[in-house]
Amino acid sequence: MKYSLIIPVYNRPEEVDELLQSLVRQTCRDFEVVVVEDGSTIPCDAVVNRYANLLALKYYVKPNEGPGKARNYGAMRSQGEYLLVLDSDCVLPPDYLEAVGRELAASPSDAFGGPDRAHDSFSPVQKAINYSMTSFFTTGGIRGGRRQMDKKFYPRSFNMGIRAEVYRSLGGFSDMRFGEDIDFSIRIYRSGASCRLFPEAWVWHKRRTDMKKFFKQVFNSGMARINLTLRHPGTLKVVHLLPAAFTIVLLTCLLLALSGIGISVAGLIAGIPYDGDGEATITSAGVAMMVISLLPQLLFSVTILADSSIRNKSLKIGLLSVIASYIQLVGYGMGFMSAWWRRCVCGGRTESQAFRNSFYS
Repeated sequence: MKYSLIIPVYNRPEEVDELLQSLVRQTCRDFEVVVVEDGSTIPCDAVVNRYANLLALKYYVKPNEGPGKARNYGAMRSQGEYLLVLDSDCVLPPDYLEAVGRELAASPSDAFGGPDRAHDSFSPVQKAINYSMTSFFTTGGIRGGRRQMDKKFYPRSFNMGIRAEVYRSLGGFSDMRFGEDIDFSIRIYRSGASCRLFPEAWVWHKRRTDMKKFFKQVFNSGMARINLTLRHPGTLKVVHLLPAAFTIVLLTCLLLALSGIGISVAGLIAGIPYDGDGEATITSAGVAMMVISLLPQLLFSVTILADSSIRNKSLKIGLLSVIASYIQLVGYGMGFMSAWWRRCVCGGRTESQAFRNSFYS
């Protein structure tokens, strides 16, 4: 068998239904599907049973231990030459496996991954979140696309492929609760295995359905980056620092803007907006400080608004993309700085001790 599609799932029966529907439509049929229920309280067994006669399908139930261990559980029970790891909230275009096959035939690779896109049926919030996670302007380029912000491509677990023998030789995913896919990608590179981007092997990825859940996701991603750096010294790149730098600059600009407002109000109260020659003094100086401080954020917001509105053909999605972009950068930056403080400054605590409430509760 050519491919084994490994799908861990936790409380997402509706998403699994959509994913399995897309697998029935695949033009390439040389594959099996391995669904691993990771301790769900809302199981998808009824959904899986509906596809039992339509797909070469295996379904397993195990206690909740996180997506990495669920993938390993499925991989151990698979038979494919290549393992394709997918998130349960993905949907595949009909020629997805054909695209993977063309890439492998053109240039064999031990490991690979593809980008993601937003489907027309996605909600405006989902499209905005997809924009923020894939846009060059929000460091989304590091996730995979034609324009890379990092020289190496690190496959993500929503759309990752690897030769089965390489997967097993590396022991699969680690016990990291978050960031385990990047940890695996780093180990793939360090083993000497080949790894590259398959641009045409893309998926529709639903991601989070609201901004609150999205913030939690990117905050955890920021914390995971510090854990990855401590596990794999030398892997931290300048691009990984950008969200934290953006957050610091944003906070600084907001403080300066507030200071400018305070200065302007103080000048008006004192009744000295101008000097004797009609030249602006304290009030206009405060206004100038406020405008200059907010200008970088205004330019960033206008850039996101224009780019997203054009790409999505919707001003509403453009406005939501501005919000999502700030959440993505600030959330990741805050998570990054929080983990840096807990593990690098305070020190002395393991990953599970430092993040018991976030990852291991």
